Amino acid sequence: MFNKILIANRGEIAVRIIRAARELGVGTVAIYSTADRDALHVHLADEAICVGPARSTESYLNMNNILSAAVATGAQAIHPGFGFLSENSKFARLCEEMNIKFIGPSAKVMDMMGDKINARAEMIKAGVPVTPGSEGEVHTTDEAVKIAEEIGYPIMLKASAGGGGKGIRKVNNVEELVPAFEAAQAEAQAAFGNGAMFIERMIFPARHIEVQILGDSQGNVIHLGERDCSLQRNNQKVLEESPSVAIGHTLRQEITAAAVKAAQHVSYENAGTIEFLLDESSGKFYFMEMNTRVQVEHPVTEFVSGVDIVKEQIRVANGNELSVKQEDVTFSGHAIECRINAENPKFNFAPSPGRITNLFLPSGGVGLRVDSAMYSGYSIPPYYDSMIAKVIVHGENRFEALMKMQRALLEFDVEGVITNVDFQLELISDPHVVAGDYDTSFLGNVFLPEYQKED
Repeated sequence: MFNKILIANRGEIAVRIIRAARELGVGTVAIYSTADRDALHVHLADEAICVGPARSTESYLNMNNILSAAVATGAQAIHPGFGFLSENSKFARLCEEMNIKFIGPSAKVMDMMGDKINARAEMIKAGVPVTPGSEGEVHTTDEAVKIAEEIGYPIMLKASAGGGGKGIRKVNNVEELVPAFEAAQAEAQAAFGNGAMFIERMIFPARHIEVQILGDSQGNVIHLGERDCSLQRNNQKVLEESPSVAIGHTLRQEITAAAVKAAQHVSYENAGTIEFLLDESSGKFYFMEMNTRVQVEHPVTEFVSGVDIVKEQIRVANGNELSVKQEDVTFSGHAIECRINAENPKFNFAPSPGRITNLFLPSGGVGLRVDSAMYSGYSIPPYYDSMIAKVIVHGENRFEALMKMQRALLEFDVEGVITNVDFQLELISDPHVVAGDYDTSFLGNVFLPEYQKED
């Protein structure tokens, strides 16, 4: 096993990785920006090293500084977490060249699956269903208009190198297409340095279903079931659960088998997620994209499967076989995760950085977990993502999980900043959500208009 790994991230995921490594007996190195000098991950790691100023481009995205930190501290591997450099094939390749193990898939696989156009082509080869769409990159509005006419509206514009909801636009007709394409392309260029787009027919309404997979260097690939991530705002997930109430036994077997087939086709190693859109009316599902990293919502899968995904990531990167085979994986109960953000839902979800003057995190009972890097007195910097915690619950059934989440959110108390805790409490208590009657349009078209009417 590795003696020491460097965590190229911050916040709750950095804390999560440090804890998993410590339980495996592996030493840890935290990196931090000047704005994160007092962050929890800095205090918890065995060593910590500053890699630059507050701006992400000068610190958490600074490949040279991060690799120099790894060399200086003698770290044998780097765990990128999610976001930042986690899906950057150039960084993975630099790690390989410097004989530092990147805890994730190879740069070659990241190139193949991280680019949506390449991924789509590979899935067609693998026999995994994909939505009708453009065959390659789309660079101009003239190309976009022609392809959209062939595919048929409504369509989705997506950044080829995108992720995290950036560079995505829904287009209902030709009048909307040109301004939407130009805006999405500009956003993609600014976020990823790549303005290439692609177009696909919009499956609407739909369920957003993703399957957690794990692979090792010996060729073993398994799935850990599916998650329903349909509750989204602006293509950003808000609440996730496992298993999905929209999927029965037969469809579950089909969609998880397709995910394993997809991962096997590209000889995938480490943790990854195959994302699908499910057309509930027809029961058909379509490949959407692959995330070549650990997901924010991985804890719901850990609860229902009993598998520690982050520990498996470290073991697999070390060259070990997966500790479980598919026949060993059993699923139990129901799990839900709510993302807690420092933001004001009543003011268009504006970020709310600041100093936490008082903090009480929910606890007690079986099946409750809070992943966070907050502590009383901590100042949330304004430079990074607004997510400050994740509340995850597990129950024997979905009703118990819903009740447990309601109880946990009622206990959650943070003072000094505005959070979306009350918003999440109303969402988890909504009759449609309680009944499992929602799709990707529900939050934006049904719930939010009513929520924002309230005083």
